[in-house]
Amino acid sequence: MIPLSVPQIGGNEWKYVKDCLDTGWISSVGSYVSQFEQMVADFAGCRYGVACMNGTAGLHIAQILSDIQPGDHVIVPNITFIATLNAITYTGAEPILIDADPNNWQMDLDILEDFLDKNTYLVESGIGDRVSINYHSILTHRPIKAIMPVHVLGNVGDMDRLMSIATKYHLTIIEDSTESLGSYYKGKHTGSFGQFGVFSFNGNKIISTGGGGVIVTDDEDLARKAKHLTTQAKASSIEYIHDEIGYNYRLVNILAAVGVAQMEQFPQFLENKHRMDKFYRTELEGVGDIAFQKVRPDVDPNCWLFTFKTARMRDLLDYLNKKEIFSRPFWMPMNQLRMFKKLLYVNKEDHSTKLYESCISIPSSVGITLEQQETVVKEIKHFFGS
Repeated sequence: MIPLSVPQIGGNEWKYVKDCLDTGWISSVGSYVSQFEQMVADFAGCRYGVACMNGTAGLHIAQILSDIQPGDHVIVPNITFIATLNAITYTGAEPILIDADPNNWQMDLDILEDFLDKNTYLVESGIGDRVSINYHSILTHRPIKAIMPVHVLGNVGDMDRLMSIATKYHLTIIEDSTESLGSYYKGKHTGSFGQFGVFSFNGNKIISTGGGGVIVTDDEDLARKAKHLTTQAKASSIEYIHDEIGYNYRLVNILAAVGVAQMEQFPQFLENKHRMDKFYRTELEGVGDIAFQKVRPDVDPNCWLFTFKTARMRDLLDYLNKKEIFSRPFWMPMNQLRMFKKLLYVNKEDHSTKLYESCISIPSSVGITLEQQETVVKEIKHFFGS
């Protein structure tokens, strides 16, 4: 059996977890939490990190602190994991879905810019000495407050252009960086472009705490507020006084200890991922109708989950899984899920559906061996008769 993507445990995980058990610091307070937060923030090139129970919780808090209100719109890609949209709907806001770029599979910025140009209008409103400037949707007459780029599979789109669009239309950038720890655009790490970035450490990510996330930001006040909200908004270290609605989104010390050990090994993990990606691309180039995700020359991706396109995806998926080479299809486009079918989906050729119907992810664990990769490639070539 060759798994799709499983954690690599080989550093100080046992030592640090034992330290938590021996000292009794296993819950939400402990030195490993703050250490893990800062390690992730430093790696991403941000000043502050706030640990939370998972990436979804982090995205939710980022929405709240970006003043996303019920009825507001947030722009997101149609191809993403459902957590992106769930975090928006928790606030009562409504996503606007943008189709995928057929080459790099990120949000299509041509479609995004055309939509904003033709389907929004500017509203300025004064509240006391404050002036609020927002673009509103012509269709709903509600404000479009933010844009949430998702670095799909650890790849990155044209962030310069996206930031320019966001500035022009007064959109707050909240990066769903959950798949992209270790990915760079022009030497700048993902998660550091927007007001917030959020990373995930689920079991299938390059490093894992079993479940966990970290919010990163350069804004000290926002970081402090994020910490406050994720710890039940407790206003006193002694008294049980809470000054607003908070959330039990804390990452416990024992899981943060695993995260610290994983971060210590992360540079080597990234090397393993790049080596895996190069092998697959070299060996599968020209096999059948396989086509790879395109990567811009100014992007250095983390190569999280190796995924390619083929018109025979469903048959190949069935073939590989029967061989115990565990593979998975792409996420179903958000506009096809029952609860999101009525959302505005902006597209011209619906590339999201085409990607969903043709993309397959193959074994990509950090610890995958050369022998395992050779087996995967051999079976894929056999399937295509190569």
